[in-house]
Amino acid sequence: QVQLVESGGGLVQAGGSLRLSCAASGSISISDMAWYRQAPGEQRELVARITTGGSTNYADFVKGRFTISRDNAKNTVALQMNSLKPEDTAVYSCNAHRTRWPFVDHWGQGTQVTVSS
Repeated sequence: QVQLVESGGGLVQAGGSLRLSCAASGSISISDMAWYRQAPGEQRELVARITTGGSTNYADFVKGRFTISRDNAKNTVALQMNSLKPEDTAVYSCNAHRTRWPFVDHWGQGTQVTVSS
């Protein structure tokens, strides 16, 4: 069982930056890692994903502003968020999707990001 702990959220003005970090209690080397977010009253949505091989994909609404990265040696995943907008306000959660059997998903508890206008 892998536990994920997010950190780095907070309050920032529009146009500012934040860096989120997700620390795993075990190895993430065989897991695709992703960041999701959920705003109040909205469904959870994918923000960015990075595969075991390092390939990345981003939601259209963050392309060019956010960057996801991973460090398998430290079992961490980061999300660098630049040019933040008020609509980026949400709880951001880290996800680990194991790519070998058992194909389970692990989730962190989430970290709040609030962008003021």
